[in-house]
Amino acid sequence: MFYNAFLPEIASKDRQDEISAKGFAMGYIGSVLLMLVCFAFIILNEKMVWNLGTLPARISFVLVAIWWVIFAQIPFRTLRETAKESSHKTIDIIRNGYQELRKVWNELRHFPTLKKFLASFFFYNMGVQTVMYMATYFASDELKMETTQLLAVVLIIQLVAIAGAWLFAKLSKKAGNKTSLLTLIIIWIGICFAAFVIQTVTQFFMLAFAVGMVMGGIQSLSRSTYSKLLPPTEDTASYFSFFDVCDKLGIVIGTLSFGMITLIMGGMRNSALGLSIFFIVGLSIMLLIRKKEFQLSN
Repeated sequence: MFYNAFLPEIASKDRQDEISAKGFAMGYIGSVLLMLVCFAFIILNEKMVWNLGTLPARISFVLVAIWWVIFAQIPFRTLRETAKESSHKTIDIIRNGYQELRKVWNELRHFPTLKKFLASFFFYNMGVQTVMYMATYFASDELKMETTQLLAVVLIIQLVAIAGAWLFAKLSKKAGNKTSLLTLIIIWIGICFAAFVIQTVTQFFMLAFAVGMVMGGIQSLSRSTYSKLLPPTEDTASYFSFFDVCDKLGIVIGTLSFGMITLIMGGMRNSALGLSIFFIVGLSIMLLIRKKEFQLSN
């Protein structure tokens, strides 16, 4: 949330799509590099019969911690703290946090475009996050893919997401944010239908490629679009905390829905198809926002 809140502080509106895409691309690159190291250790333990049990996986968590410590030094040393006067007299994190979220909620009625975008984001992101979390479970359960194949799927999604973030940043520069987001959501709907009918591992790898492409695009473009629609304010952290709450609530509802559909109807194919409803609702709300409303934010 704090990381996202720096976007409007470090980039002008005409560069926020580009900078957001660059941020996600660098994040994906970093995750791929560390995953390769961790996966290599885990796979070698299995193939070479080192009999180390869960030690490679445990060491992976330690490596993540070390990675965070090292690369966190870059923002800690280069970003400047934004000077703000606190209106709270007491140090009550929970109450103050709730008050900030409530304040943003109350202010949204004065910004109808932002409110509609958040509603659209809430629904389509519900589908995006659920696909991201459940993709490997789907592959394992429906297609009986092996561990090494599942690891390959994760890497494909992360690598392709790098190109996806850049591609849709370029598209938004030419066609605008609304057209780019609508394109992304429509592709996601197609992915849900494709997941329902695929039968082979090869087809799933192709689907993973498509997921990676639109995942990188929709994540980076959603963040920059929200940033560009923000009202003139220094309190960007409160607005991005609200954005983050929408994101996390979507994960809870999305994964719960996925699990309930699987439990009731049997098989994850029906759950994957059901996710298309979230994207369709998000698409419908996005269509209510006029293109010139996005243009006024630039």
